Amino acid sequence: MIHMNHRVTTAWPQGAAAWPLAARAQQPTMPVIGFLNAGSAEALAPEAAAFRNGLGQAGYVEGQNVTVEYHWLEGQYERMPALIADLVRRRVAVIASGFTHGALAAKAATTTIPIVFAVADDPVKLGLVAIFARPGGNATGINFFSSELVTKRLGLLHDLVPKAVRVAVLVNPANATATEATLRDIPEAARALGLQIQVLNASTSREIEVAFATLVRDRADALFVGPDGFFVSRGVQFATLATRYGIPAIYSNRDYTAAGGADELWDR
Repeated sequence: MIHMNHRVTTAWPQGAAAWPLAARAQQPTMPVIGFLNAGSAEALAPEAAAFRNGLGQAGYVEGQNVTVEYHWLEGQYERMPALIADLVRRRVAVIASGFTHGALAAKAATTTIPIVFAVADDPVKLGLVAIFARPGGNATGINFFSSELVTKRLGLLHDLVPKAVRVAVLVNPANATATEATLRDIPEAARALGLQIQVLNASTSREIEVAFATLVRDRADALFVGPDGFFVSRGVQFATLATRYGIPAIYSNRDYTAAGGADELWDR
């Protein structure tokens, strides 16, 4: 378990204003948690609320004995290196990453600052921890199994839409880790099911719209959306477009359904 220690000092006397600046700098400071997420604050508000709830269960109340700095990338993964470098430079108490790419970048940037991660693949295989039972190092967290269930989700899509032959697979090339994991497993699984795969890329809201227009033009029978934090934050857009074009779609988690895709296919 990660403990965020406070620096304890005695109370200032009435003449503290006359103390040297260096002495006044000894005042107690709250530990800082750098919270990173690939999506947007609005779309992923439940995740932030759950994080705060977990802190509360551990005895930490935001603004009272801990400070949380929220960094929402909104799909702009290129901002991540600078953000992590800043957190490491300031020696925050903990770096919390809600996506695989961020956890790997944090792990590469520091061996001393504790890292708490939520990833979509095996953290041992990713190199984040040594073994499940004893993670070792400075990182610990949870695995959503989104990447490991890619082939199972494709099989479920085939079961639910058995007449589908052409399946569009949408990935975010800006999220290299998730994209590589998806495209590593999809081709063989598709061949085994007799499916034809068309890979489409999208890294922005506009590119998501273009991808839907493309799969409709090319007459894809169904859509497989790869796991990606930015995609999750665009759940309403996915639900709207899938409904507009009447395309069966399967997603990496139920957040899309909560966003309005209740008539689409989902798995988690």
